[in-house]
Amino acid sequence: MAGPWDGADTLGPMNDSFRRGVRLGLPYAAAGFLLSLSFGVLAREAGFSAAQAIVTSAIVFAGSAQFAVISIILGGGGLVPAVAAAGLMNARFLAMGIALAPSLPGGPLKRAAQGQTVVDASWVMANRRDGTFDRWLLFGSTAPQYVTWFCGTAVGALAGDGFFDPERLGLDAIFPAFFFVLLIGELKEPRTRLVAVVGGAIALALVPFTPAGIPVLAASAAALIGLAR
Repeated sequence: MAGPWDGADTLGPMNDSFRRGVRLGLPYAAAGFLLSLSFGVLAREAGFSAAQAIVTSAIVFAGSAQFAVISIILGGGGLVPAVAAAGLMNARFLAMGIALAPSLPGGPLKRAAQGQTVVDASWVMANRRDGTFDRWLLFGSTAPQYVTWFCGTAVGALAGDGFFDPERLGLDAIFPAFFFVLLIGELKEPRTRLVAVVGGAIALALVPFTPAGIPVLAASAAALIGLAR
């Protein structure tokens, strides 16, 4: 028979994992604030209202897709290619979700709701390297990133115009640096080192010649094949 404190015993590891995730997510949250600030400024330049930019970040919460849309609009492209590019950029989450799904409890709807917390850094940090994921660490590391992403966009959209120049401040370099840090983390693991090198090389080689999103998709496909084998 379960004792009165058994529930507390199970909550302890959950809370510890969540708190550890929050601590691990703080550096990425700080970088995300600057990056989303840049997005808020650029979104206004692309013709978004402040409310539209803020709602976009609140709902989409995906830097690569949001910047792909902005770059296409600023380049004179229409809504259809912008949405297509965003879809390509976010397609990597399909593979990440498939890998994560067995570690999430509940039915399809509950797993889908939990899967909304997947972002690149949190997915990598929650990976136990044995085919399973620490879902509470995932939730904890994503929480501060979401808050700063929303707040940074709000600051950039409401006060950025005329105050912040993303290129002059070097904010345009944050996004590539963000993915480079994730790549370095994978290089430390012998099991994933070769896959990370090949995936990074494919993405780097395709950037000058292919539309936004294609390099990430190609690198993700190569990584999935490599890890599966």
